[in-house]
Amino acid sequence: MSADRIEKSVVLAAPRPAVWRALTRAEEFSAWFGATMTGPFVPGATVTGRITYPGYEHLTMTMVIERVEPEHLFSYRWHPNAIDPEANYSDEPMTLVEFRLTEVAGGTQLTVVESGFDGIPLARREQAFRENDGGWTEQMSNITRYLANGAPEAR
Repeated sequence: MSADRIEKSVVLAAPRPAVWRALTRAEEFSAWFGATMTGPFVPGATVTGRITYPGYEHLTMTMVIERVEPEHLFSYRWHPNAIDPEANYSDEPMTLVEFRLTEVAGGTQLTVVESGFDGIPLARREQAFRENDGGWTEQMSNITRYLANGAPEAR
């Protein structure tokens, strides 16, 4: 696997429309991702929210929505591992996060790919990749739990 790209996949015991809503409705995304995002998630929109993950509540997250192909592909750009409140990340390139949904026996396969780490400044590239690699593993568990434990219309 390339150091420019993170890929994680999980089969969710939920129908594709429920997974899609969990990804693309700001209130549902916020519930499993750990941020209070404002919507709507439409192409070209800049969406921000306060991180709610313990220890990171002082941070704000910003996403620029790229593509919204209902029940198939949702993507956005962001500054990976932007956790230093004193740093200005606006001059750095953003990575691309893509969520792809595929119907499979037993539910929906969700694949997340984050790419573009080669454009991140060398001084923080390795840490951003490492932290986001672990972060996506955790987020796949979070959305799995969210959909299994009562997400609206998940069943």
